[in-house]
Amino acid sequence: MLVRTLSLRLGRILVLTSLIFGTAARAGEPVYPPGSRFGFEPPADMTLSRRFTGFERKEGGATVSVVELPPNAFAEMVSGFTDANLLSQGFAVEKREEVKVGDNEGMLYTGEQPADPNATAPAIRKWILVIGAPSVTGLVIAQALPDAETEATMRKMVTGVTLRPALSLSEQVDALPFRIGDMAGFRPVRVLAGNSVLLTQGPKDQMQNLEQPILVLAQAVQQPPTAEQRDGFARTALASNQTLKDFAIERAQSYRSNGVDWHEIVARATDQPTNLPVVVSQTIRFNPDGYLRALGVVREDQRTGVLAKFRQLVDSVQLK
Repeated sequence: MLVRTLSLRLGRILVLTSLIFGTAARAGEPVYPPGSRFGFEPPADMTLSRRFTGFERKEGGATVSVVELPPNAFAEMVSGFTDANLLSQGFAVEKREEVKVGDNEGMLYTGEQPADPNATAPAIRKWILVIGAPSVTGLVIAQALPDAETEATMRKMVTGVTLRPALSLSEQVDALPFRIGDMAGFRPVRVLAGNSVLLTQGPKDQMQNLEQPILVLAQAVQQPPTAEQRDGFARTALASNQTLKDFAIERAQSYRSNGVDWHEIVARATDQPTNLPVVVSQTIRFNPDGYLRALGVVREDQRTGVLAKFRQLVDSVQLK
């Protein structure tokens, strides 16, 4: 099951980096994407990405992304990354080799995303490095179009990755691309992918049966929908949640506040794992280069006052 889950996650990452085809440090110093434990020495023409955890070439055509996974994922990934499995994800392996990343073990896969015979796009060179450390597994995925970066440059950047100690939760929150001005009684529990945070109201970090309200804030940097498309975009985003079903929208509205365009939906739904009735609040803030999405979930019998707290927190968010 874990191999299948990791394989699906890899597939999503490969698709992302195929589609999306900072701050500089002094020479010889690693640059760490915000909130990440993995640092790199990128070439001069690559900079920190605002769209994912990693780097991208300023002129386009090359990316390096990194994902942090649980420490026990290393062995499962290496055993599951067969040639056939990776090929099904669009990666034809030419070579695999054991490498050392500091004192940690690693497995490097080199190959390409084959060119589509029915399209004019060329084959894309790819490198995947799986890093096994006692406290974390790292998954580094790099790719480059022909003539964008040399093989030597990309290999050096990928295999030259360094690992720093785990960041505290407060350090991860501080590294987010947005700042929360008013927690409204909520507190952060976990930071995800460097651009999103899970918050809850209550003492428990591990929640069963939606014992406590939860709120997720996530920033996406991509072309936002037009004004005419926003309502449909918001409804589609809400319906895409795979842990909820049977949505019944109570209200949906676009509005403008403090010079910013927003869209808000409040709906009733059913939590699939528990079959409990819940209330969902989705608020999307549209920006010129993307959007910030807030998704709050609370049990129906706990909704009194919570929706106002969701809104209070979301209204206080400021982009960095």
